[in-house]
Amino acid sequence: MTRRRLVLASTSPFRRELLGRLGIPFETADPRVDETPLPRETPEDTALRLSEAKARAVAPLFPDALIVGSDQVAILDGRVYGKPGTHENAVGQLRAMRGRTVNFFTGLCLLDARAGRARVRGVPTLVTFRDLGDGEIEDYLRREQPYGCAGAAKSEGLGIALIARLRGDDPNALIGLPLIALCDLLKEAGCPALRDVHGVRGEKQNALATEGAENTETRQKIF
Repeated sequence: MTRRRLVLASTSPFRRELLGRLGIPFETADPRVDETPLPRETPEDTALRLSEAKARAVAPLFPDALIVGSDQVAILDGRVYGKPGTHENAVGQLRAMRGRTVNFFTGLCLLDARAGRARVRGVPTLVTFRDLGDGEIEDYLRREQPYGCAGAAKSEGLGIALIARLRGDDPNALIGLPLIALCDLLKEAGCPALRDVHGVRGEKQNALATEGAENTETRQKIF
């Protein structure tokens, strides 16, 4: 059975490293999607919408592929903390989040470009931040420079030192790609991360047995 072409609609090296753990060959593409929330859109809906929008944005380039899209928002008291972009914004974000519990909500989409069908999941991760001093925040930002990460929290690096505890179904979700949910979606799409090799052997054995029976019947007819 030949695997479907798999594409990651992201240029993030961290998402690329995470997807690589599944051992499935894949390609990457830059979705270039406007990430501005829509009016009256909830943060969770924004992440879900953008995960699908990213996958659909590259679909014309890969019309027969399965395409993975992902987007993450940090939510505290109903407010979205996105990518800070600047040092000053990052300082403000981390000051607001210190000592608090923040929902890092990740939207995940697996788009079957051939069929036009999108499977979408939302994966929350609750992160409780340490009660950091201004000097600790400054040290972290100068060393890590996480200005392209939601909430300025780069947990796959030095950002882990910001965290007191976390709760969630998938530790990979906090980095930006929920692999447990993705494995479910891939299996639903007929492209599982793990194949049933016993089942394959069984099919081959059944085929050989059928072929052998047919050959025996043919010989009996001849003789």
